[in-house]
Amino acid sequence: MSALKYIFGILCIGFLLTACEGDPNRADSTKPKARGTIGEIILVIDSAKWAGPVGDELRDIFEADLPGMIRSESRFKVNRVDPRAMTRILKMSTNLIYVTTFDDKGAASQVINSQFSKESKERAEADPSLYTLRMEDEYAIGQEVLYLFGNTEEELVANLKKNKARLINLFEVRERGRLEKIILARKNTAASAETEKNLGIQVNVPASYQIAKSKPGFVWLRQPTPTANRADISLFFYETDYTSEEQTFPANIVKLRDEITRQEIFGDPEDPNSFMVSEKQIPPAFRNMVINDNFTTEIRGSWKTNNLSMGGTYLGYIMVDEKKGKLYYMEGFVFYPNEVHRDALREIETILLNTNVSWTEEQGS
Repeated sequence: MSALKYIFGILCIGFLLTACEGDPNRADSTKPKARGTIGEIILVIDSAKWAGPVGDELRDIFEADLPGMIRSESRFKVNRVDPRAMTRILKMSTNLIYVTTFDDKGAASQVINSQFSKESKERAEADPSLYTLRMEDEYAIGQEVLYLFGNTEEELVANLKKNKARLINLFEVRERGRLEKIILARKNTAASAETEKNLGIQVNVPASYQIAKSKPGFVWLRQPTPTANRADISLFFYETDYTSEEQTFPANIVKLRDEITRQEIFGDPEDPNSFMVSEKQIPPAFRNMVINDNFTTEIRGSWKTNNLSMGGTYLGYIMVDEKKGKLYYMEGFVFYPNEVHRDALREIETILLNTNVSWTEEQGS
């Protein structure tokens, strides 16, 4: 009996994204390490199903464009594979998603369906809300395997629509965690000291970032060695008094951003009159959330210099710390002409979401 049949039938028929996890400290020397780039997903699905309503819904979840971009870029890099073409190497991929419906008698879907026991199919038939099974390290260490299933395509599509945000969040959180281990293995302690001194917050940035400007209320950090394979990334952090909820309204966030960049971020070091402005052709996208008990608004958009010599994308967060009576704006912006910005934006997101605006000197001591 396969591991999937056993776990599915005995332990893990569950509701939304219920994880089946073994002992995290147990080492399985017989399994290889998972392989795959950050943000890459191997999607195993029958070609006819991929071309139909199920495929449409999956594309809307995993291949939807990142918001606020001038040029279309998908959230994840998805590689579709026919179930019959799965090799040992492909099964070692870091992120694997298997998709099927039990009424599909096609040869490709039957490869996936054969991994489900009769009892598990009967349970799914009795409860149409069951549509997913999450497993870790099934074929390789450090692997995420997700099974998306339904009795019929109509049932599966309905569950995918209902749980779109949960599915996106599952892989976004996972990929940020993977990236964090890589880029924050070595940190720039000098940059952390500057933000603590001038802003009263704690930041965690990779050692490769350097301080471009630092003064009370503002710090600008930059990745100084962009290459053909490495984007030019800058981060800046700004502090002001929190006086009104209106400061967090979308129009006022953009206004504040442009005031900061006009005064503090030069577009061309040789041209003192150049500065950064928000691109207005494509409105930025906003999303509200709570981070460490602080109200936060995320903003994603595009930027350009006032002399049109440069342009790119940005990701920012405005956070309110009511206990301190402070409002913080932090942003990362990318300059990488004619290249994909998705990976750079994920790096920015990972760094900024590791910022603690509620840090105090007592914690530091």
